[in-house]
Amino acid sequence: MALTLLKKTTNINFVGMRRYAYALSVLILVLGVAAVVWHGGLRYGVDFAGGVMVQVQFEKGVPDQEVKTALADIKLPGLTVQRIGDGERDYMLRFSAVAEGSSENLRADLDTALSQRLPDNQATIQRLEMVGPKVGADLRNMAVEALFYSVLLITVYISGRFEHSWFVAGVLAAVLWAVVYAAGWIGIGRMWGVAVAMIVTVVMTWKLKLNFAMGAIVSLLHDVFLTLGMLTLLNREIDLNIIAALLTLVGYSLNDTIIVFDRIRENLRNIPAKASGADVPSMGTIINLSINQTLSRTLLTSGTTLVACLSLYLLGGSVIHDFALTILLGVIIGTYSSIFVASPILLAFGDVNQYRQSQRKPESYERPGEHGIV
Repeated sequence: MALTLLKKTTNINFVGMRRYAYALSVLILVLGVAAVVWHGGLRYGVDFAGGVMVQVQFEKGVPDQEVKTALADIKLPGLTVQRIGDGERDYMLRFSAVAEGSSENLRADLDTALSQRLPDNQATIQRLEMVGPKVGADLRNMAVEALFYSVLLITVYISGRFEHSWFVAGVLAAVLWAVVYAAGWIGIGRMWGVAVAMIVTVVMTWKLKLNFAMGAIVSLLHDVFLTLGMLTLLNREIDLNIIAALLTLVGYSLNDTIIVFDRIRENLRNIPAKASGADVPSMGTIINLSINQTLSRTLLTSGTTLVACLSLYLLGGSVIHDFALTILLGVIIGTYSSIFVASPILLAFGDVNQYRQSQRKPESYERPGEHGIV
């Protein structure tokens, strides 16, 4: 017997609540943008901004201000001292790149300064990482490109699976890839090229009536931007761990969206071919029915994922803390967007007859009812 959280007769009007959901999304996005402006941009970690990151452990607890004072003579530009862990023994030091020199020389300077200023409290440097500004900028561009290419491949997949437009989506993806490549080649900058290509992707899926693809793309961009906004509000640094978490969320949110889209497609195919007029349910009715039918599965999957993420966040330690927090926020936002963003876009840009026409061609690799109620 399948495990369910809700009755099969559950009938929540999600489509009717979509405007409130839009308002909530806009509010969080505006707050996130305001936080970015307030902080003078995203707060990049050493991975992307360049600089030095040092993890130090003291034999006994010590206030962070004493640590900063002990290092004052070395003149470390932009030094920040952050306590990690539960006590006052472990600290993370971050500062901008110093004058030319090896990491061994820097380690020796730090050891000397700490031992002279805090002679009764032995300090051990557990980790020292140095990233040049050019390497940081390259990593930043590569991270943005990774997000873009994942969205591009998703466009092709969704268009082919739900709208039988493999060729059109493939050509669109090739053109957009060329735009990004050309932008970097002529010196405009890869990040600006990716931003333009993202906008063009949404516009072209709309013009080509690839509404399932557009719904998935807008939903994924919504998830990424809102998660980044929340991280900025929480004053978190954006580093490679955060990018890894965002790429994970793109896949997770897409899976949730596909489950709902599959059920919408099945319900469209269940409408008799000769039905017309009042015998054909509205697109809003079909979307509501589909979301309610998959709601139990969505809550079970998201709930178990949240438990795992919460365990990582609480018990995983400082190294994985931001990664777990990003996944935790993203799972909540992704579940919300698959219900209130992706599916309502189908309603906004098409009617039931248009979608019935696009679903007439059967697909041999998938059984009807494959994604039934869990």
